[in-house]
Amino acid sequence: MIMDDEISNAGEVIAVARSGLVNRRSFLLGSAAGLGALGLGGCATTDGMSLAEATALYGPVPDKKFPIPAADISKVDPKYYRRTVRYETKEAPGTIVVDPANYYVYRIEEGGNATRYGANVGRDGFLWSGDAYVGRKAEWPTWTPPKEMIKRQPEAAKYAGGMPGGPENPLGARTLYLYQKGKYTLYTLYSTSDPETIGTNLTSGCTGLLTQDMFDLYGRTPVNTKVVVLPA
Repeated sequence: MIMDDEISNAGEVIAVARSGLVNRRSFLLGSAAGLGALGLGGCATTDGMSLAEATALYGPVPDKKFPIPAADISKVDPKYYRRTVRYETKEAPGTIVVDPANYYVYRIEEGGNATRYGANVGRDGFLWSGDAYVGRKAEWPTWTPPKEMIKRQPEAAKYAGGMPGGPENPLGARTLYLYQKGKYTLYTLYSTSDPETIGTNLTSGCTGLLTQDMFDLYGRTPVNTKVVVLPA
């Protein structure tokens, strides 16, 4: 039986690595043009969070295997910062709701609230919707480029046997694998270290959160958690 981290990820995520391996930007298949960095001068962001609070929220995270640097929040629209919001839904607390139309991921909480995270989502032609569940979780997972991707971008062939987990790996520090009816969908919720991608369409169906946000979601999401992906 082939393990999930050995399966080619049809979602392709941001099928990339940093310079010196495979150029991450060469694989950004969606465009973030026109979404330039927003200035965060002054004492508060436009979302009511102080700059000091945002800096602390997305600061460096010590990890047992690899250190996580602070996210450059100047490259993220403040509306995508993690926060608790009112969210009326019939879904049970703990359920994850992906809203690709608005670039948000919600974790349903008690009392009509939700933790909201900014996200990147699938580009046109790769958006999908429906119910799934977290079938597996992984820390620093292996990434294997799909055969279709290798045909388009031969430079990825060096990772046909899998790229080991680490800071250069496009799946990042933590990944939640989505399943339907006992089968891996090839879609994931993954962590990204590229803040400028939040609020953009650039993947082939996977959904990315800033690493600091993914640490928060991952730690509170057990296997078998329901995931609802809304229509775009």
